[in-house]
Amino acid sequence: MAAQTRIVKANGLDMQIVEQGEGPLVLLCHGWPELAYSWRHQIPAIAAEGYRVVAPDMRGYGGTSAPKDIAAYSIFHLVGDIVALVEALGEKQAIMVGHDWGAQVAWSAAMFRPDVFPAVAALSVPLRNRGPAAPLDILKQQGISTFYWQYFQKPGVVEEEMARNWSHTLRAIYYGTGLGLMLKPGRGMVEDAKVPEQAPAWISEAEIQHYIETFSRTGIAGGINWYRNIDRNWELSAPWQDAKIFQPSLFIAGAKDPVITGLIGAKSLETMDALLPGLRGKVIIDGAGHWIQQEKPAEVNKALIDFIKGL
Repeated sequence: MAAQTRIVKANGLDMQIVEQGEGPLVLLCHGWPELAYSWRHQIPAIAAEGYRVVAPDMRGYGGTSAPKDIAAYSIFHLVGDIVALVEALGEKQAIMVGHDWGAQVAWSAAMFRPDVFPAVAALSVPLRNRGPAAPLDILKQQGISTFYWQYFQKPGVVEEEMARNWSHTLRAIYYGTGLGLMLKPGRGMVEDAKVPEQAPAWISEAEIQHYIETFSRTGIAGGINWYRNIDRNWELSAPWQDAKIFQPSLFIAGAKDPVITGLIGAKSLETMDALLPGLRGKVIIDGAGHWIQQEKPAEVNKALIDFIKGL
């Protein structure tokens, strides 16, 4: 049976989901700036192995509600959405998979509610221990003022920059050059990026148009509000200082992903082992960047299916 798209009520939201298959529930949570559509290669492949696969548009994205209040995008809201989604689907548990910000939701869901999420797989973003101070304060202490997280804190600024030309914005983020995690002083995130005439083989023009049309309609304020809760999430997560995830876990990343080679991720790639007693493996895929489930679907599908079937 082909994938179906529908709206479910969860945690006070109208949540748009893509659903396919029957069997144990597997949830696929996307990151920034993406949609459930980013899992289009994984949904049918995992469903074909005998699983009920559900990929939601996350809070603030696509066909899902986007509350205006910045405070409505804390990690508790994001995990609460997924716990409520499991219940709304008539299930008690789900295998949790997340990419980018969705990986952070997946790690947090596994940590907060091990009774609901008996296994977790994360793509691109390693599990990090809660630091000694709020992340934005640490950046300031280190004399850093142009990291993209800091730029995202300014209300309305990044939304306006990205909405000027959605075609340029999304192409720049997905496959442009000159888009560093560290910005030039006084410059935006995408305005100086160069976009090649030819898209890479991993994304077709029709696929990129799907993202362009969706974000042109919804804007990106909801997704940016996730970043505006970074310090608040640090405060809220105090009870989980030094907490470990004991469930079976898997980590997948592209060897060329700046998240695992850059400012934050490189160290976390090594230190996360101590936080994951149930870690079944770290799969680093050669030739892949950050958009890994779209760039290397066959390799990602194999890693996920092997992990899920081995539970």
